[in-house]
Amino acid sequence: MSAEGLAQAQQKMRDGGVSDAAIDVFSHYYRELEAGATGLIREDTIEPLTNPDRLEDVDVNDEAAREALSKTVIIKLNGGLGTSMGMDRAKSLLPVRDGQSFLDLIAGQVRKAREATGAPLPLVLMNSFRTRDDSLEALAAHPDIAVDGLPLDFLQNREPKLRVDDLTPVEWPQDPSLEWCPPGHGDIYTALLSSGVLETLLDAGYKYASASNSDNLGAVPSARIAGWFAASGAPYAAELCSRTAADRKGGHLAIRKADGQLILRDTAQTAPEEMHYFTDEHHHPFFHTNNLWWDLEKLHAALTERGAVLGLPLIRNTKTVDPTDKASTEVFQIESAMGAAIEVFEGATAIVVGRDRFLPVKTTNDLLLLRSDAYRLDEDGALRLAVDAAPLVDLDSSYYKTMERFDARFPHGSPSLKAATSLTVGGDWTFGADVVVTGDAALEDSGAPGTIGDGTVLEG
Repeated sequence: MSAEGLAQAQQKMRDGGVSDAAIDVFSHYYRELEAGATGLIREDTIEPLTNPDRLEDVDVNDEAAREALSKTVIIKLNGGLGTSMGMDRAKSLLPVRDGQSFLDLIAGQVRKAREATGAPLPLVLMNSFRTRDDSLEALAAHPDIAVDGLPLDFLQNREPKLRVDDLTPVEWPQDPSLEWCPPGHGDIYTALLSSGVLETLLDAGYKYASASNSDNLGAVPSARIAGWFAASGAPYAAELCSRTAADRKGGHLAIRKADGQLILRDTAQTAPEEMHYFTDEHHHPFFHTNNLWWDLEKLHAALTERGAVLGLPLIRNTKTVDPTDKASTEVFQIESAMGAAIEVFEGATAIVVGRDRFLPVKTTNDLLLLRSDAYRLDEDGALRLAVDAAPLVDLDSSYYKTMERFDARFPHGSPSLKAATSLTVGGDWTFGADVVVTGDAALEDSGAPGTIGDGTVLEG
């Protein structure tokens, strides 16, 4: 059935208006999946990366840094819907500080970097078909962000979900939109090329790209990193951070023993029986932030040489066609990771940056922390710690996982967390105004909804 399945999937993509380049990339991965590829990277095939460059140790000339930034475009991955938080629109539209959303704050970061350096710094979003309209409408509130002649966005491609039993495109008449999925953020390269945006940027004189997730407000435009990257002559670079015991889920770079090439390994590429290696912060001491830098000319050359198929490692995700219905048809989603391109480019490199450049929001725990006084909004538009160490927040997922439930239980915003070491909430608690948390505070599940009154001090 697999040959027929590929033909059906290709036709579905053509009928859906998907570009030929994206269909070619999908077909490449389909054949790998058909051949039994799992995408797993075994521990005995890699060596840990133990001594990468550190930004704090490199010398960067200020003038060269400004020159590099003047040729840099800021690309934000903005296709995420925040489904794990119960959302059905772009996560970047969530309010974070003083009513400002991720996109509002990103626009502010770009504006402040322009003022500080004189660089034009175009901002370009990679949207999905579900995030585009709302996100562009939100950016319309920042008319000064657009750069003449350059688009504000390009669209991530889409592909059919495949039935696990026969690799044919799944059908789901209840909601046909669920028959489709994005191809992972590794699609950014194909989408840049097929949309024409890559050539538009090159024609306009831009040489470098700084790419990061829109839910990571730490990844502000950086002249220093731009200068380091330009001086390195590398075609590609990844930002890394030192791992702690709390960093068990993020991917990491490693050195492939077969050829000495830097590669990325994500959770989905790790065998279950080898997860203890993956999660050991001493064995693999740095994690991958998904903040990336590319030489646009070298990226264009690689894509055109390979017919848009960079050959990033396959990630095979097994899910149900309706993520909210575990009894619905089991499907494969074929994905690739943006950071996996590090193994495509000879001479690719990495640099260790400060933890302040990595502030992703994946859960309501993260969001509560960023909304609190444990973080401050700096002059460059970045959110940075206002305390020595971020407190640990653990909210009962039964009551706080989705934004609707979370907002209902924090109607007055986040409690003060600047004096807290941790906040653990078990059960259903609604917080009043001006609540202050100090030390290690914990609320236990009483079996019934409870209220934390206005002005309460929760002490550890």
